Amino acid sequence: MKRTNRLSNGAQTTLLLLLELLLAPGIHAVDWPQWFGSDRTGRSAETGLLKTWPADGPRLSWKTAGLGSGFTTVSVAQGRIFTAGDMADGNYIIALKESDGTKLWTSRLGKAGAPGWGGFAGPRCTPTVDGDRLFAVGQYGELACFETATGKELWRKHLVTDFGGSLPEWGFSESPLLDGNKIAVTPGGAQGAIAALDKKTGAPLWQSKEFTDAAQYASLVPATIGGVRQYIQLTMESVAGVAANDGKLLWRAPRKGRVAVIPTPIVKDDLVYVTSGYEVGCNLFKIVRDSATFDATRVYANKTMANHHGGAILVGDYVYGHSDRGGWTCQNLASGETAWQEKAKLDKGSLTYADGRFYCREEKQGSSEVALLEATPVAYVEKGRFKQPDQSGKQAWPHPVIANGKLYLRDQDLLFCYDVKAQ
Repeated sequence: MKRTNRLSNGAQTTLLLLLELLLAPGIHAVDWPQWFGSDRTGRSAETGLLKTWPADGPRLSWKTAGLGSGFTTVSVAQGRIFTAGDMADGNYIIALKESDGTKLWTSRLGKAGAPGWGGFAGPRCTPTVDGDRLFAVGQYGELACFETATGKELWRKHLVTDFGGSLPEWGFSESPLLDGNKIAVTPGGAQGAIAALDKKTGAPLWQSKEFTDAAQYASLVPATIGGVRQYIQLTMESVAGVAANDGKLLWRAPRKGRVAVIPTPIVKDDLVYVTSGYEVGCNLFKIVRDSATFDATRVYANKTMANHHGGAILVGDYVYGHSDRGGWTCQNLASGETAWQEKAKLDKGSLTYADGRFYCREEKQGSSEVALLEATPVAYVEKGRFKQPDQSGKQAWPHPVIANGKLYLRDQDLLFCYDVKAQ
């Protein structure tokens, strides 16, 4: 008797879509599993995306609601989207289907509300995804791990009560750093500014007792400098690197911030670049290892890039982002010199990078636009723009995300998904 194996219609469709994706020339799809992308540079390795946009922008694939209030952007991994929002009774992690935005599960993370003045309610942290686990921080300091498939809570800690941290004025905003078997966070304070936990159990591994700055709003960046794996953090008082294996302070450079220090540091080889707003500007430090010790030497300090919280991204030899006084800015990393600035064409906001283009999102309340810019140090070159529909009327602070041919824009209760694949 001859046996015939047949695929269901659904399986056939899935297989055809996968083959189409794999065989399409120049297309390389990539997940976005944590804050600022898989390597925390703000850059996606994705290719095969639109180089210019139609007059009315890229096609809206879907829109979903019910995400609550807050300023969290999204993570995208393994066919799911993860974000967070305040509901009536608390702060929740939310999982959605990547294909259409359908809600899969919600799990309570912690306390809802608006730390500090201004009434900015909701979470700020972007969930970090690692296979079957997800890690997130609430605005009041809850740190928890959930199953990605079901939302089941696996373990829980608190940055204040368990690690001696103190609540920053506008709440904890950092996104947890995944590094091997560790999750690293920044509670700040006398017990140690940075703490590492076992990702499976939540058991504390170490706390950086020699580095005790108070927590600000920046997220940790991993780096290997002088052959030593380390975590780099920016605070109100300094920029520093601690050893990834035990939290020992490797180097620390005084660098005074003002009001709030937010952008993620940039690392290239032995260079560490930081920027913050409120007229502070940017600094470049060269980190040199001499036998068992490290030394941080300031290369420059200027105000070419005074980035509030929209982020700065390194592409090639140049840093791009919005500067408080100069507008959208391109700056030479090594020298600190300005390549170009443009403040009239696009208002202040955040950005992400993919396939030779920057996706820049204005943050102004109720009337923000999204622009596609060519990543070039020659000049500000725009390749399209559109206005997001159904705007919340609040600050559009969540950073845009590029994953698997889609552009994601979170705006409070809403999430928009746009198709940016080249046809």
